[in-house]
Amino acid sequence: MEEKKLFTLGIEEEFQIVDPESRELKSHIQQILEDGKLILAENVKAEMHQSVVEMGTDVCYDINDARRQVTRLRRDLSGLAKKNNLRIAAAGTHPFSHWKDQKITVHPRYKNIVSDMQQVARANLIFGLHIHVGVNDREVAIHIMNAARYFLPHIFALSTNSPFWLGRNTGFKSYRSKVFDRFPRTGIPDYFSSVSEYDNYIKLLVKTNCIDNAKKIWWDIRVHPTFETLEFRICDVPMRIDETIALAALCQAVVAKLHRLIKQNLGFRLYRRALIAENKWRASRYGISGKLIDFGKQEEVDTKALIEELLEFVDDVADELNSRHELEYIKKICEYGTGADRQLEIWEQSYDTKAVVDYIIDETHIGLDEKSGSSTN
Repeated sequence: MEEKKLFTLGIEEEFQIVDPESRELKSHIQQILEDGKLILAENVKAEMHQSVVEMGTDVCYDINDARRQVTRLRRDLSGLAKKNNLRIAAAGTHPFSHWKDQKITVHPRYKNIVSDMQQVARANLIFGLHIHVGVNDREVAIHIMNAARYFLPHIFALSTNSPFWLGRNTGFKSYRSKVFDRFPRTGIPDYFSSVSEYDNYIKLLVKTNCIDNAKKIWWDIRVHPTFETLEFRICDVPMRIDETIALAALCQAVVAKLHRLIKQNLGFRLYRRALIAENKWRASRYGISGKLIDFGKQEEVDTKALIEELLEFVDDVADELNSRHELEYIKKICEYGTGADRQLEIWEQSYDTKAVVDYIIDETHIGLDEKSGSSTN
């Protein structure tokens, strides 16, 4: 039974709730939650801001199951939003709505976070994609996490989908990551030699009142405190379902490949957090259009070339995971651009952020049926 938990998937997408007329964010999560009790059950939940809604799959046993669940949840959420004359939109930041205009969800957890972190928490109006990959041995999971850190900037670059903040073109392909950097215990995690070292770190933070539970570790990748998963938290939420599924397949393949190496008493070279953070900065700034550092060669290399190398690295687990088709879509992202690239193309046509919102909404609904589909018009 335990083996069934290996390389399973869980996918969480955070969506914007948007008024189709003004294109502004609307703090209407409670209406959607109330209407969605029977349809969405435990798969939908509120976030700190009432204009954010999170959808989470059940455990997915392969990438095809993940696609079915993500598609169904988006379709159902879209229908509930339209019932309330609203739309859902998938992007890491809203192009122009201001965080100060958004209501905070009434819940003890969010009350405590705002009380503790004040404006940093209130301004954290961002939308991410979290991907869980099942690993049923926490000791192995820690060692996979250590090695997988190197690939986080590559995966992140492919997801970049937040070039705007408060009506301005920020010059970043992912400004969401810059907003979240203000939180403590974020970013690339340190190296941990064992799961006991990691557990002792958590115990120390709890003992000294830094945190009250391990869920307040918000790193870009973490061993989940309650599920038997490695959770990738670095990605902007992508616009298209195909992008979400491709990124999930890539995270799954990285974990499966590193797991195989460990079981064969092989390893992947480990790099310092400070070096990996240099690549994360480049990914947030340039997405897939820039260069990352190949630390083995000690030189800059085109990000797209390193992504191609990553696909080659995981190629021998693709068929085992039945995810070759989904991994091929990574090449389409490299060809047609990330969400950020495509948002900027729309903006450069008219310099109208409302047109960008319309585009995001349309893209969010691609792959859903016509009834739940796609337009603000």
